[in-house]
Amino acid sequence: MQTPTPAPRALRSRYASLAWFAGTFLVVEFLVRLALLVKTGSGVPLDPLYWLYAFAVGLGYDLVTLVYVAWPLVLFLWLVPRRLFASRPLHALLALLLLTMVYGLLFVTAAEWLFWDEFASRFNFIAVDYLVYSREVIGNIRASYPVGKVLAALAIVAGLAVYLARRAWRPRPDSSSLRQRSVVTGAWLALTIVVSYAVDGEYKNSTANEFVNELAGNGVYEFFSAYRNNELDWQRFYRTLPDATAFERTRALLKTPEAEFVDDDPRSITREIRNPGPEKRLNVVLVSVESLSATYLAAFGGTKSVTPNLDALASKSLFFTNLYASGTRTVRGLEALSLSVPPTPGQSIVKRPDNENLFSLGSVFGGKGYDSMFVYGGYGYFDNMNYFFSHSGYRTVDRSDIPRDQVHHANIWGVADEDLFTLALREGDRAHAAGQPFFEHVMTTSNHPPFTYPAGRIDLPSGKAGRAGAVKYTDWALGDFLARAATKPWFDDTVFVITADHCSSSWGRSAIPMNRYHIPLLIYSPKHIEPARVDRLMAQIDIPPTLLGLLDFSYTSQFYGYDLFKLEPGRERALLGNYQKAGYLRGDVLTVLAPKKHATQSQPKFDDSGDATPLGVPRPELIDDAIAYYETASERFNQGLMRTDAARAPAPTTAAPN
Repeated sequence: MQTPTPAPRALRSRYASLAWFAGTFLVVEFLVRLALLVKTGSGVPLDPLYWLYAFAVGLGYDLVTLVYVAWPLVLFLWLVPRRLFASRPLHALLALLLLTMVYGLLFVTAAEWLFWDEFASRFNFIAVDYLVYSREVIGNIRASYPVGKVLAALAIVAGLAVYLARRAWRPRPDSSSLRQRSVVTGAWLALTIVVSYAVDGEYKNSTANEFVNELAGNGVYEFFSAYRNNELDWQRFYRTLPDATAFERTRALLKTPEAEFVDDDPRSITREIRNPGPEKRLNVVLVSVESLSATYLAAFGGTKSVTPNLDALASKSLFFTNLYASGTRTVRGLEALSLSVPPTPGQSIVKRPDNENLFSLGSVFGGKGYDSMFVYGGYGYFDNMNYFFSHSGYRTVDRSDIPRDQVHHANIWGVADEDLFTLALREGDRAHAAGQPFFEHVMTTSNHPPFTYPAGRIDLPSGKAGRAGAVKYTDWALGDFLARAATKPWFDDTVFVITADHCSSSWGRSAIPMNRYHIPLLIYSPKHIEPARVDRLMAQIDIPPTLLGLLDFSYTSQFYGYDLFKLEPGRERALLGNYQKAGYLRGDVLTVLAPKKHATQSQPKFDDSGDATPLGVPRPELIDDAIAYYETASERFNQGLMRTDAARAPAPTTAAPN
């Protein structure tokens, strides 16, 4: 009678390929972490504790990720019968599986390197969004990188790795039983369940340096964590106040000299805004420029001379120097400029379900008889823009409305900004000819990878000059747009508002680096607005009510923003954040609310470092203010209280879920 092979020896032979893949996975992830650390440069100080944290915690996340990604191989080794395991066909099949898995690992590594280059972060909610809009993303990558060569190189490296290590993973005759292998698979399943419940992507965020926290993560794990947390329920994940307290505090924060609440409903923020008038029924063109950081302008220290037209225009405009964007994505900028609401965590309202008929800047202008438009240089299905705007008081106009023979240049994101501005001029002409005042919100696209634009416009080559070239081209296009607009009969009665959707870079060493949110604002109307410099702190959500105040409009409002010129000095604040962290800046204190009901306070630096110093003495009243803003905004959207009819009629005494 043959003596059975001991289980450990039998399983060692069977699972040699799993051990090899695990080692390969961990080595690659270590090298990726090391490469990203080097790439980050001064973002991570030469502190051994930071380095040890990044690699030790990172190893933990790598092991957790390995549990997930190794499942195809675990199932293969479990199901293949013992009599076939060492056969030649099985050898080839296992080689193909390992080649596929190693190639996938290297592909993700290359993608993560490119993602870090753009966002200085592991995969996050942006990567999730990019997966949804694969056409634009793939087109952008193909225009920016030699994709074919990169993919071929990855295939060669993966093939060499599998071939050269064939002795380590090749199948050998084994005597494992199905029962023994089932124990291994069952243990792997149990481990998967345990890490799914016991490990959270937030655990790594324990240092004061956000780059270190990011390096400690694993890209694959972070991607699926972001997908799972794309919608974050405020009541579940964040600090809260009693409902009545939150609304009472919000009403107190929103009370301003020109505003009066329409009723005593404690849950209503609807106010009557009364300006002295008479109302100025001027046309308005609001241009939100893609990724226009304040630092590009000379007034903020820009030294590359890429914004000569904006630099000249600043002295002729109402120039706001202390403005901060709501977020780090275009949809956050559009949300702020249309809805004037705090950037609640998770997905932007622009992309959420049930976002129809919301009270917006477009609906205010529409109520005054304006033709309100959202004009976009790309296809408006991207990021749900056309759906959102067309259901909240705007008429949408996009790339599909431009005849092909009138396009000077286009890439995957949209037409050149000059062609977009031609479209905006055409729509302005049309409204003027109909005798109707117009409001246009124009969203540009040229300052976006691959940074291409028509030749001969500026002295920097298209594509090759990178973002500096794209910024300079957009600046040229803005100057050209205003010059052409000046020839129109409606120019003298038009207000031009130029700002950014967000900055060109969004990540830094602190949780919310203030230098990555600083954007410019110029309001230009030579016949109606006196040039001046405004240095007061301002949030992006303050732009709509401030603009309406300059027009002396009286209206019913649900905005969370302030008319900066009506606000008493000392009450300025900014609301800003990313997809998980909600920030509230008041004076020199930045309060940041995060999942797991965390709250931190710091004194941020406003220089290029983006650093912050932990606050020595807590300011609990500022934490409560921050909670009130975000909690009520989340609740009001979820219960349908941001809809237009909530502003035009008294709010119900008890808000019912929508």
